[in-house]
Amino acid sequence: MLTLVGIAFFVRLGVWQVDRAHEKERLFAAFAGAVKQAPISLEQARREADPSRYPLVHVSGRYDAAHAYVLDNQVRDGRQGVMVFDVFEPGDGSPPLLANQGFRARGARGEHPSIPPPPQGAQTLTALYAPPPGSGLHLGGNALPRQSAWPKTSIYIDLGDIAADLSRRLDARVLLLMPAAGSAFVREWRPDVFPPERHFAYAFTWFTFALVALVMFVVLHWRKEEN
Repeated sequence: MLTLVGIAFFVRLGVWQVDRAHEKERLFAAFAGAVKQAPISLEQARREADPSRYPLVHVSGRYDAAHAYVLDNQVRDGRQGVMVFDVFEPGDGSPPLLANQGFRARGARGEHPSIPPPPQGAQTLTALYAPPPGSGLHLGGNALPRQSAWPKTSIYIDLGDIAADLSRRLDARVLLLMPAAGSAFVREWRPDVFPPERHFAYAFTWFTFALVALVMFVVLHWRKEEN
């Protein structure tokens, strides 16, 4: 009975991981399809907020050129680098957003890349309206106020910490800017979640445990019969 319960448990976990993999496949497909959709206004995207959607939006406003944040320890195509988040203020006076400019690789000797300032004056951005990157577990409180130089660097993006540092309320999502000719940044966006392949690998592990439990039961039972 214990063997049967264990096998059923492992199989159930494997099936759950397969279901999660299919969910992620649909999420990645929706994310990829978002750039092909007609852009909507930021106001409409906020009104129709759906955690499973990444709408393409048009938003007009200006950059806060005095404040920016650098997300360190990023990797793209095997290269170490950073992501740059500028503060964008919509023209309608609604809460500002962090605009992810994209990836900048470190130099050949690992030196920190130069960070170009955002464009000045009125801007109209086309971007995906998406959740911020996962921050994971972090300790030691908000270290941003202790930095005096801008842009400020962190190993995670926590909107609460950044809002406190700016003394301003921020939108709960960020803008992932669309690729632009001549941009100094690499803009290749994917959902900030485990890819489907990871879940399929976990499912294979659980199914393997179920098979091992069954084989061990048969082998031990067979030896008992021989005795």
